[in-house]
Amino acid sequence: MTDTAATGETEAAGGSRATGGARATGERVAGEPAAAAPWLGAVGLSVVIPAHEDAQRIGPALDAFRAHLDARLGSGPGDWELVVVDDASTDATADLVEAAAADEPRIRLIRSEDHRGRGAALRAGVLASAGERVLLADAGPRTPPAELDRLEQALGEENHGSHGSHGSHEDPAPAAVLGRTGNRLVRALGIPGMPGFRADTCGFALFDGDRARAAFGASVLDGPAIDAEVLRWVRRQGWHVAEVPVRRTPKPPARPRRTAATATAAAAAAATGDRRRALKELFRLNSGGLAVAAVFIALSVYVFHGLWADLDGRYLKDALQDQNQWEWFVGVATDNITHLRNPLFTLAQGMPDGVNLMANATMLGLTVPLIPVTLLFGETVTFALVLTLGMAASAWTWYWLIRRRLVESRWAAAAGGALAAFAPPMVSHANGHPNFVVLFVLPLIIDRALRLCEGRNVVRDGVLLGLFATYQIFLGEEPLLIAALGMLVFSLAYLLVDRRRALAAARPLGLGVVIAAGVCVPLLIFPLYWQFFGPQSYHSVLHGDNAGNSPRALVEYAARSLFGDAETAGRLSLNTTEQNAFYGWPLLALGVAVCVWMWRRRVVRALAITGAVALALSLGPWVPVPRTDVVLPGPWRLMVKLPLFESVIEGRVAMVCAPVLGVLLALALDRIVRMRTRELRTLGLLAVAAALIPVLPLPLAVRERAPVPAFITSGAWKGYVKDGEALVPVPLPDPGQADALHWQVEADFGFRLAGGYFNGPWGPDRIGIYGATPRHLSNLLRDVRYGQQPPEITPQWREQARRDLEFWKAGAVVLPFQDRGVELRDMISELIGRQPEKVEDVWVWRVGPGRV
Repeated sequence: MTDTAATGETEAAGGSRATGGARATGERVAGEPAAAAPWLGAVGLSVVIPAHEDAQRIGPALDAFRAHLDARLGSGPGDWELVVVDDASTDATADLVEAAAADEPRIRLIRSEDHRGRGAALRAGVLASAGERVLLADAGPRTPPAELDRLEQALGEENHGSHGSHGSHEDPAPAAVLGRTGNRLVRALGIPGMPGFRADTCGFALFDGDRARAAFGASVLDGPAIDAEVLRWVRRQGWHVAEVPVRRTPKPPARPRRTAATATAAAAAAATGDRRRALKELFRLNSGGLAVAAVFIALSVYVFHGLWADLDGRYLKDALQDQNQWEWFVGVATDNITHLRNPLFTLAQGMPDGVNLMANATMLGLTVPLIPVTLLFGETVTFALVLTLGMAASAWTWYWLIRRRLVESRWAAAAGGALAAFAPPMVSHANGHPNFVVLFVLPLIIDRALRLCEGRNVVRDGVLLGLFATYQIFLGEEPLLIAALGMLVFSLAYLLVDRRRALAAARPLGLGVVIAAGVCVPLLIFPLYWQFFGPQSYHSVLHGDNAGNSPRALVEYAARSLFGDAETAGRLSLNTTEQNAFYGWPLLALGVAVCVWMWRRRVVRALAITGAVALALSLGPWVPVPRTDVVLPGPWRLMVKLPLFESVIEGRVAMVCAPVLGVLLALALDRIVRMRTRELRTLGLLAVAAALIPVLPLPLAVRERAPVPAFITSGAWKGYVKDGEALVPVPLPDPGQADALHWQVEADFGFRLAGGYFNGPWGPDRIGIYGATPRHLSNLLRDVRYGQQPPEITPQWREQARRDLEFWKAGAVVLPFQDRGVELRDMISELIGRQPEKVEDVWVWRVGPGRV
């Protein structure tokens, strides 16, 4: 839709709205001299002033504007006009304006018979204006008319960038210039009288006339929140809004006809009323977005409701040991911070070497802010809260980005956001990988990068990009790396499909990235140094040769999808939490169909290339051809040795396709719902439903959680493990069995653990592995626990056990009652040289210094 068409339609719609309850004053009263004929031609500038009970101020305001406009623009009938909208004042405001209008035909009065509010007055005035430009002012005037020069200069400046929210047109100049007074943060929201909000965002603002009438014609709010509504509408059209600093005059004293106390009370009452009305209007203005957020939260609660049903007794069935690990991350961050210890390191597990927490997915960006929640409700509540709200928040920011930049339909954008956040690989990782679920910062990073491409405020956008990237580092580095790879592929793809625009965006984007790096480096230099060179740092992570996706995994369904089969998905993935593709052939077919249908759109072509490259990379360095013995080299071979990428599980690159498919879905739905033919709309919606229904998420499966031994919950362990000593559970915690981490959480980190489940170094090359470096005794205990026969206990075995226990600084070996408990008890007794004590529901051997 062109700007002209939009303006014409909204003026027609807004005209009837403006005249309802308002009447223009132009009739001549008997006995008065004949007024000059009204000017019906074009007007250079319209000044719109809303007024209510402003008899003490309106006269000087009109005189000031008239004098300035005559001197600045001229005294001709088409040079300017003053449109005053009286919002049902009970004082002499309207009479004073009428008297001024009798003297000066370029002053017009519009009277409202009902007091409707500042928004209604502004709308009526703007829609009645005829100016090529429209200035909004107040009846004070708090901003001197001379400040108009600053706004006119900014409105006339050429802006050669492209601002189209839909990528469809270029805008040569700002649509509006706001007079900036005071702190930018204080003006950011829009609630009068409340911190972070200014009531008169448009109190002194200059608009392009046609766009002002289009924007105010599209508005519906009558109160103070119309500022937020109009500016949101303007920005949604892709029109540029500039800000320039202006000076303001001191606030006028209270009106003399009232006492100071009466004036103060009246002002306080008015401010309270404005505040309440603004809150109601902002709620109304944002009701659609809030409804979308509520849907996302409901969907997220549906996915995790099994866990929420019994947080103390249930465990995510397919989480393996990841829930235990992540709850431990929550607890150790809380323990370190509350005891004023280094949050990047701990000796709580992995004794005696400890754990480099920065080199693990500890998500300090959430675990630290949520410390109060953890202290009040426990680690499991924090874990469930992060997953539930994290998925919903990720869906909402994807929805926000899609609607802001790509589509008009709210619910089309909501469908795209839901697919981006609740796609099969995201639900798979929701079993225990919050760092791959809580992705709400990534759309903010993408939006800020796109703003940099527009080149409007490179410094501000570069700084914010740096802050967003820094925060994402503390939420998840691997998702950021994969997202950066996806953005790089998209940028190169866009260079292919629109070379001119891509090259024009390269300079501001490059400069912004440099600024962002300048922000990130000081903030991250110590944490990243600690991660890569600090204690227990490592260089890469071993994850095997089969971490890429099978080609079949791209078209099959995940275990927790509606049409999924757990056995089939299990054969095609590393485990249930690593089902990184599984979009299903109908959804991929829909994506291909949308690309063919909308191929003329450059963004669709770039998205198609991005998705195809991501799927190809996710196949890994070697690609087996299904149903054959043929293995082909994959494109990931080119990246497998690159720094940082050598630690990436390559199958996860397919997760880039979740937002790609989400955007394509939103674009398709946005066009489908606007089709004029009912049959075509129905056919399109049925095709979308056929693609989405098979991959609808199922609630995550749960199981009963293994109980914590009474030896731990009763505090009996305190008599066996001294400060600085480690408790040695049998078997030791590792990636296959880490219930002991939950013991430690329940004991408020009162003891340390030998072994553990974390990422740490192994060998002289410091290769990253999952868990602590294995020892002879840890291997023996695990082998016997899971089926092997105990070996003959020789002096060599006893000496090795003594060395391992001394290495761990063990204070006690604890054997809970379990399968093969008799074999384990007898073997440990022989190794240590004495029988254990039975304490509560465990066997305990004291093994402190000199005891073995």
